[in-house]
Amino acid sequence: MGLFISFEGLDGSGKSTQIVKLAEQLRAVHHDVLLTREPGGTAIGDQIRSILHDVRNTEMTALTEFLLYSASRAQLVRQVIRPHLERGGTVLCDRFADSSIAYQGYGRQLDLGWVCQVTHFVTGGLMPHLTVYLDLPVEAGLARKQAAFAAQQGERNRLDLQPVEFYQRVREGYLHMAQAEPQRWLVVDATQPIYQVQQCIWERLQRLLQIGEAAKK
Repeated sequence: MGLFISFEGLDGSGKSTQIVKLAEQLRAVHHDVLLTREPGGTAIGDQIRSILHDVRNTEMTALTEFLLYSASRAQLVRQVIRPHLERGGTVLCDRFADSSIAYQGYGRQLDLGWVCQVTHFVTGGLMPHLTVYLDLPVEAGLARKQAAFAAQQGERNRLDLQPVEFYQRVREGYLHMAQAEPQRWLVVDATQPIYQVQQCIWERLQRLLQIGEAAKK
């Protein structure tokens, strides 16, 4: 079984930048790295992504939203992630199951127990070996997103239309999950310079790889 790492955080936290940098570092030490994302990562998932992100879909309910994310995830796990892991490869995923717990559970305030139960069923119990959470204040993340839009970078989607209170609940949800499971989560201050964030991630990953090598002996 290979190595599975997910990246979580509010939009604007730098996930896309850091996941590419980590992929480069891992490939330099001969890891077979697969980069993917949620929602999407497959032809079916990309179609679901278009529906979820379409700003015209203002009537979408929280339940519909959660089930669409789950459908995309189910396809991604079975078509892309598990096969690569079973070949001994390394998977880096921009968002995974924890996003639904944070956004639809804490953010949309769907029943957390039910969200976790459905998510476990959808993933077949698959969880990352390491989840990197890039944390920054909500206001800072929103400011970065607005700057990106002004520079005509990044896509504007339905979730960009939510009130500040929604993102605050999402952030609190992430921090609660990280505190409850510190052995899997790495919380990094995303207000730091890019190279410092990158260094924090690499140092934690090296420890994880050393533990994995020791377990094989």
